[in-house]
Amino acid sequence: MHNGIVIIPTYNEIENIEGIIKAVFSLEKQFDILIVDDNSPDLTAMKVKELQQQYEDRLFLEIRKEKSGLGTAYIHGFKWCLDHDYDYIFEMDADFSHNPKDLIRLYNSCHEDGADMAIGSRYVKGVNVVNWPLSRVLLSYMASIYVRVITGMKIYDTTAGFVCYKRQVLESIKLDEVKFVGYAFQIEMKFRAYLKKFKIVEIPIVFTDRVRGESKLSGGIISEAIFGVIKMKFKSIF
Repeated sequence: MHNGIVIIPTYNEIENIEGIIKAVFSLEKQFDILIVDDNSPDLTAMKVKELQQQYEDRLFLEIRKEKSGLGTAYIHGFKWCLDHDYDYIFEMDADFSHNPKDLIRLYNSCHEDGADMAIGSRYVKGVNVVNWPLSRVLLSYMASIYVRVITGMKIYDTTAGFVCYKRQVLESIKLDEVKFVGYAFQIEMKFRAYLKKFKIVEIPIVFTDRVRGESKLSGGIISEAIFGVIKMKFKSIF
């Protein structure tokens, strides 16, 4: 067991899962991995089980009954990691949109430089997104501005899903009270950490759109983020 673990939620990621696992395990800094799979019809979990024979004691798998949303997958993973005494807990996508090598930079920000939460940020230094259509870049960038204005957080990439948490942050957040399940979940977690005055830093990364597999973004997820932020801020006031 190592002091850091990377949670990777999956649904139909058979094309990416072996590559991303091997990429993380090839890093100089050793991390464990927890795959939280939503019973993928493409048998992603079966591939993980095969790889567990090769990476015993480093690769873990939790299978949920059905596709229940990104947020609930991470909450499931957070609880598992806290129960297993990890000090640094990461969120990362399975599709290589996040460069596994940047895990070390996020880790160092928390372990060496004193951050409580380190965010792999697409927007802290300009716009660092590759292979997205302009419309999606604008939607994401404007969403982060919108969230900053509503919440008052000084975070440039509020919807980022590449994050390192010190365990104290997750222990202080009442995980069962986190409401959002889509990308708004990422906003809510940052806002809850912000309200508790944890030290949050942004580390510039280059985000590259997936090459294999299908995006999980939907209109419902976008709507949740837009209207949920106002509700979340209003609730925090009262």
